[in-house]
Amino acid sequence: GNRQPTTAEIAACLPFVERHIELANPEILMFAGGASAKTLLARSEGIMRMRGRWYLYESTGMSRPIPALPTFNPAVLLRQPAQQREALRALLALRETLDQLPHPNG
Repeated sequence: GNRQPTTAEIAACLPFVERHIELANPEILMFAGGASAKTLLARSEGIMRMRGRWYLYESTGMSRPIPALPTFNPAVLLRQPAQQREALRALLALRETLDQLPHPNG
C-alpha cells in the first residue's frame, strides 16, 4: 500500500532483517527509504537529511560495523522525478566505494 510500516510491523520484522544482514555479512548496505534507514541505523531524522551520507550499521551479532548509505525509496523517485538526480549521486557514491573494495579474485 506504499505506506509507512506500523511499529508492530517493524517490531515483528526487525529481528529477521537484522539476522539476515548478519548472515549475509555484506561489505556495504544501501537503505532504500526512510523507514529502513531510520530503523536499522536507529536515527530519528528523515530521509531528506540522511540521504547521501554514509553511516555505520552495527549489530550485536556482527564482528564489525558495515558502511551504510541511505537513499530515497524508489516510489519517491516515481512521484518526484526531480529527486532522481540525488538518487543517481547516491548510486555513484556507492559505485565509487565498491570500486575501492579489494576484490577476491584480484
